[in-house]
Amino acid sequence: MTRYILMVFAGACSYGALSTIVKLAYREGYHAAEISFTQALLGMAVLWLLVLLREKIRFRVNWPLLWTGAAIGLTSFVYYLSVRYIAASLAIVLLMQFVWMGILLDWLLFKQRPGWLQIVSTLLVLAGSVLAGGVLKETPGAADPAGWLTGVLLALGSAFLYAVFVVANSRYGNELHPLRKSAVIMTGSTLGIGLVNLHTLATQPFTGYGLWKWTVLLALFGTIIPPVLFAKGIPRIGAGVSAVVMTAELPVAVIAAGILLGEQLDAVQWCGVVLILLAIAWLKIGKRSS
Repeated sequence: MTRYILMVFAGACSYGALSTIVKLAYREGYHAAEISFTQALLGMAVLWLLVLLREKIRFRVNWPLLWTGAAIGLTSFVYYLSVRYIAASLAIVLLMQFVWMGILLDWLLFKQRPGWLQIVSTLLVLAGSVLAGGVLKETPGAADPAGWLTGVLLALGSAFLYAVFVVANSRYGNELHPLRKSAVIMTGSTLGIGLVNLHTLATQPFTGYGLWKWTVLLALFGTIIPPVLFAKGIPRIGAGVSAVVMTAELPVAVIAAGILLGEQLDAVQWCGVVLILLAIAWLKIGKRSS
């Protein structure tokens, strides 16, 4: 059990670096559609290449996994859009709402009732998210109420899509090798992002080769390493526990922003980071003991 929890934890930490990389790409003039699409496309290509090196190709459409991939692809795209309207600190906290959404979906759809350990860990994680995200020092929507509301709805939408991905990943395609499962998921992700942004991608050509330096980093940390780790770990520990462990993304995002973007972290935010990590560690220890 500990091994698979650590896999999901490592995948979440890898995801945590994405928001900082995206901000750096935004500074050079790139937009959400081209960033998210090229990220998914490169990740899909690399994963299928690894599958081909390992086994013979078998053409078989796995619709549940394709829809699972579309969910995680659109999670990234919708989240990238949300940070245009609201502070990144608020957006990441709203994204963390996928924890209770995922537990609730697993309960409603598959009758997996959460235990007290999951419930308490979830409450601690959500409290830590509010502190770590610096929401308490933000002034919500004073300058542009309509834009602020749009950003909040987009961030909550990305949280719901993330929850769908976690639950679906724990249920479908578990008979496949993690590499093949990840490749199919990333195919769905690429198709989902491409279809939603078809007009934008067709009418606005990519703005230069400089995009690919960010694409390589985003693909490595977002569409190559995490899908393989999640494909192996999430089915073993379940959607509920995975949802809590995957909140490790937030502390990594906050720390990476502090180091690479120069964003200042105050004592309250550090307390939130520590609280999230303690909640995850407590959940892991409790699961191991039980």
